[in-house]
Amino acid sequence: MGRGLAAEVPEGRVLLQTSWFWRGGAGLARAGSVLAGVVRLTAWIGRSHAPWSPSGSWAREIARESIMKKPRAAVGSRSRCRKQASSQEGREKRALSSRQAKSSAPDGLARRQEEVVLQASVSPYHLFRDTAEVTVFRESLLSWYGREKRDLPWRRRAEGEVDLDRRAYAVWVSEVMLQQTQVATVISYYNRWMQKWPTLQDLASASLEEVNQLWAGLGYYSRGRWLLEGAQKVVEELGGHMPRTAETLQRLLPGVGRYTAGAIASIAFGQATGVVDGNVVRVLCRVRAIGADPSSTLVSQQLWSLAQQLVDPARPGDFNQAAMELGATVCTPQRPLCSQCPVQSLCRAHLRVEREQLSVSWSPPGSRDVEECAPNTGQCQLCAPPTEPWDQTLGVANFPRKASRRPPREECSAICVLEQPRAIGGPRILLVQRPNSGLLAGLWEFPSVTAEPSGQHQCKALLQELQSWVGPLPATRLQHLGQVVHTFSHIKVTYQVYGLALEEQTPVTIVPPGARWLTREEFHTAAVSTAMKKVFRMYEGQQPGTCKGSKRSQMSTLSRRKKPSPGQQVLDSFFRPHIPADAPGLSGATQ
Repeated sequence: MGRGLAAEVPEGRVLLQTSWFWRGGAGLARAGSVLAGVVRLTAWIGRSHAPWSPSGSWAREIARESIMKKPRAAVGSRSRCRKQASSQEGREKRALSSRQAKSSAPDGLARRQEEVVLQASVSPYHLFRDTAEVTVFRESLLSWYGREKRDLPWRRRAEGEVDLDRRAYAVWVSEVMLQQTQVATVISYYNRWMQKWPTLQDLASASLEEVNQLWAGLGYYSRGRWLLEGAQKVVEELGGHMPRTAETLQRLLPGVGRYTAGAIASIAFGQATGVVDGNVVRVLCRVRAIGADPSSTLVSQQLWSLAQQLVDPARPGDFNQAAMELGATVCTPQRPLCSQCPVQSLCRAHLRVEREQLSVSWSPPGSRDVEECAPNTGQCQLCAPPTEPWDQTLGVANFPRKASRRPPREECSAICVLEQPRAIGGPRILLVQRPNSGLLAGLWEFPSVTAEPSGQHQCKALLQELQSWVGPLPATRLQHLGQVVHTFSHIKVTYQVYGLALEEQTPVTIVPPGARWLTREEFHTAAVSTAMKKVFRMYEGQQPGTCKGSKRSQMSTLSRRKKPSPGQQVLDSFFRPHIPADAPGLSGATQ
């Protein structure tokens, strides 16, 4: 069935055609192709822009029946295709696990089944009318991209690299770094990474410690580990060659999902496959006025279907980058620059804004534009729910609908910066390594313990943790320095920060595995998280051992006092005695 096309399809007619094939015992592949032909024919005959809300039961029944049955013809066809694969594809398939190799249905067939069900529940209002409209969208977007695209290091590398594996590697690194991270932040990390590990082979020979050290501060640290593991797999199991298709990239490389696989395949290898990231979600939801939750299964499937329909087969990499560029620079979350949008004429969200501005003056009460999807009926699964009415102050930013997010889980931790001021070679601080799995896996941090929000018994537990690493410690009381709050992707951690300086202790030089003493300079280049850097800044700003009310604390408090208001400054200057600049003894008094 043509992607992105839906129309009124007589339910009885389609069921009559398909049931004949099932009674005759035809294979699933044959029935699927005829079903697609029938739907295309009826869509061509009955194409309409009128609101449409079918039950979709016929498509769901066909999809359910096709999934339950596993015709041998389809399996045989797949086997024949495998025998014709190239040597590169053979290497990729041999690397698959036995579980993956025994999958009962090809990905392409499953995708087609999903599209049949999806098209049955989507109004034509949210789709593109025909090929001509798709062509206009492609040409307009690519023309704009050629004029306005940003000069970014990963684009220069991809455009200038002839070797396909090196090109794919350069794209892969950039796409992983750009996940949940702004472009401005990524540029310096990307340049340092590619300078240190310019090829897959270079990265494969690196250690996790080196990767974490370079990645420190970029966040979402598992991404760096996945890049390392993926490079090692390509070198050791795939002969040093990157998988060439989005499907094999996603199956074979750890941490590579559907979006990253599509980006690599389209940009590096020219595969005509669409991509959907946060920027593309925003563009598509506005262009086709999709107001339902984009994180829902049905809406997500529709967005991927639209992306696949729109991607330019001649320039898939440029098109995908253009769509992402449009969302990042023009079709932004707030205050989008609609006047600069190359596809403004095709944007249903923009058309609705114009219609809303004119509706008061010329639209009769209760009238509905022919291009509007039946509102407030609850029948269209891509429209915003009736509980979320149109907000005129937002304009096109009514799309996409913001998904409700759960607040991050809150945790409390007691953490201590333990320092040896008189250590050989200069002052040193203790760091311990986190486990190799879970949050911040493999990174270094100050010794810490999980604490109760009330703070009871946390000092005793923290002291025991410190002693487990360095042995007996003096009875000196841990000095509480304050608290640091840091939010990770799904956890909000409040660190109660303590400091302890071993002033008169014999320097500790031997520590168990998983711990090390570092100088302050080494700390700033170590594989530590942003949260640990916050903790250390607090430690550096307050000398351990000082108490509240001490001279240092008082001076710090005075320095933080609010600056007098302009009126108060005028009064102060009025009552302050005037001393001429050339008064005798002034210079001596100030020395």
